[in-house]
Amino acid sequence: MLKTRALSALVLAPPALAAAWFGGLWFAALIALGCALVCWEWHGMTTRSFSLAGRIAAVACAVAALLAVAWPLLGLAVVVAGTAASTVLTRADGTARAWALAGAVYGGIPAVALVWLRDDTDHGRTVVFWLLLLVWATDIGAYAFGRLIGGPRLLPAVSPKKTWAGLLGGMACSAAVGWGMAASLGLAHPAALALSSGALAVVAQVGDLIESWVKRRWGVKDSSHIIPGHGGVLDRVDGLLAAGVAVALVLLLGGEGALGWR
Repeated sequence: MLKTRALSALVLAPPALAAAWFGGLWFAALIALGCALVCWEWHGMTTRSFSLAGRIAAVACAVAALLAVAWPLLGLAVVVAGTAASTVLTRADGTARAWALAGAVYGGIPAVALVWLRDDTDHGRTVVFWLLLLVWATDIGAYAFGRLIGGPRLLPAVSPKKTWAGLLGGMACSAAVGWGMAASLGLAHPAALALSSGALAVVAQVGDLIESWVKRRWGVKDSSHIIPGHGGVLDRVDGLLAAGVAVALVLLLGGEGALGWR
């Protein structure tokens, strides 16, 4: 399984990095495809089907990502409209409608946030590469330290295999990525970006735990089976979705200095 996971990562990483490098519609198209697949997987988990409501949510998230290249607010408006339509068209009780609403928001808001981050002409490419690297470092560190050290479980009722050692290891690896990025860019205070990176590792792990809770709630092991060794798209990007929204909010409210980019 580890070999399969590594081979899948080697196949998937280059297109993701290339899209992040070129930005614009290339990156937006990748995000649009990914978030449409997230909606498909979400509805597959929560309703066991991909009905009209799910298809509307997927299309809305994809269109929102593409629009966010030039008009991020219009992209958000499409997410809102798609969420409303998806919820109304869900032919079930109030609980099912709530899950449909959550799925559209879960796919749409991060799509707009990630494209908006990359579209920044000054630091967009750097921020997205940093975000990708810190999320990957968090996942690798959490896995490695959790396997090597073990110890008390982080939240056994939600994800039995996650440990506190894994969380701390993921934070340490993510902080190292932040320090290295700051050093390569010649930033005056690399410790600030390292601390921000370590904090975002926690956000990424929270995103992972949320998805684990959803899967446990609906009795599924993986969000889908389209990525050999990994499961589904959502299984791979749950941490990135949470961290992307967090970074967008921090930059929107506090500017670049809030994350240590100055």
